[in-house]
Amino acid sequence: MNTKIYFPKYEAVCKAAERLKKEVFRSPLQQHLKLSEDFQAHISLKREDLQPVRSYKIRGAYNKMASLSQEDCIKGVVCASAGNHAQGVALACKKMKIKGTVFMPLPTPGQKLEQVKMFGDDYVEVVLHGDTFDEAKEAALAFCKEHNAVFIHPFDDPAIIEGQATVALEILEQAEKPVDYLFVPIGGGGLAAGISAIFKMKSPDTKIIGVEPEGAASMLKAIEKGKPVYLEKISRFIDGAAVQQVGDYTFDICRNTLHDVITVPEGSVCEEILALYNKDAIVVEPAGALAVAALKCYDKEKLKGKNIVCIVSGSNNDITRMEEIKEKALLYKQLKHYFLVNFPQRPGALRNFVMNVLGPDDDITYFEYTKKNSKEKGMAIVGIEVKEYQDFDPLLSKMKQHDFYVNYLNDKPLLMNLLV
Repeated sequence: MNTKIYFPKYEAVCKAAERLKKEVFRSPLQQHLKLSEDFQAHISLKREDLQPVRSYKIRGAYNKMASLSQEDCIKGVVCASAGNHAQGVALACKKMKIKGTVFMPLPTPGQKLEQVKMFGDDYVEVVLHGDTFDEAKEAALAFCKEHNAVFIHPFDDPAIIEGQATVALEILEQAEKPVDYLFVPIGGGGLAAGISAIFKMKSPDTKIIGVEPEGAASMLKAIEKGKPVYLEKISRFIDGAAVQQVGDYTFDICRNTLHDVITVPEGSVCEEILALYNKDAIVVEPAGALAVAALKCYDKEKLKGKNIVCIVSGSNNDITRMEEIKEKALLYKQLKHYFLVNFPQRPGALRNFVMNVLGPDDDITYFEYTKKNSKEKGMAIVGIEVKEYQDFDPLLSKMKQHDFYVNYLNDKPLLMNLLV
């Protein structure tokens, strides 16, 4: 762990803002009327999804690279990223005409991979390595050592943190009245560290709430243990915030500046992605929806009447993931259910199931069955979508009453993933 304590200086962040003035879009702070009505508060979204690389990451990447010496620029730069940092580095490489090598995990969504290649053009080479950001980072560091190149860290670097902190300067200038609560997504902690440091200096009464995925709560665990810890197993679904270990600098800042750190279930994030798209035509990636989804996981009474800002951090969402996102949202809201069902192997068995088991608004969305003539009954996997979560109990009761029920799969994720 770094022994020298670092805290961003206001002057350094202002210098970063000046450096970024022509390269970064001053994203709007937009009131969200429906959320404001639902929570009886004034809720605004800081739209970092509208940046040229569709995330705030360009701020830190460009600020770091603009501070390099000419000698370092000639050596070239290397980074590791699950997507958004890579795009920021790639665009900075192209603008500054610096050669870059980008290491990305093998499961990186195709959309992010193509964006990196597009932004970097001939100045960037992409190398896919490992299953996680941390594995890609280890390969990138080894490459740096071998080629004497400069590593552009995605979050744990003073220049990166100062670049991300420029988001806070904009919010303070744009907000018409003091911000009571500010919800910030956390992956490695660069954005949260930068923003919370500036607010600590300029708006100390603002409560900064760090938000992590439930399946990758590396900052929460670090604060509990008093130091950054390596999480052996994380969920990679919210890929932009799926980091196994937060940074030393970012941890040290966040533990002293964040009011609270909370986690959000993947299903709740998916629900928010669909709501933002369907109701507001805002396209966000899972990490981009974290801060907004956190509102429903926080104490609603504490938010009532307050001035609240949520950072929408990115919109690099692969369209091919939308079916998975919809599925996770339905499962989370208890509107979709999977069962193992026994069907008598005779004509009319399915008709009997539909007529006697399903409610008027229930819909079969998944059905897998193979007839086996040597047996009286045949096993089927059935997915059923209900209109209201209260419709589940009558459905289950009738399934058992008519001797169709074998097993419920929703609470057995390993078995469900194997079968569905």
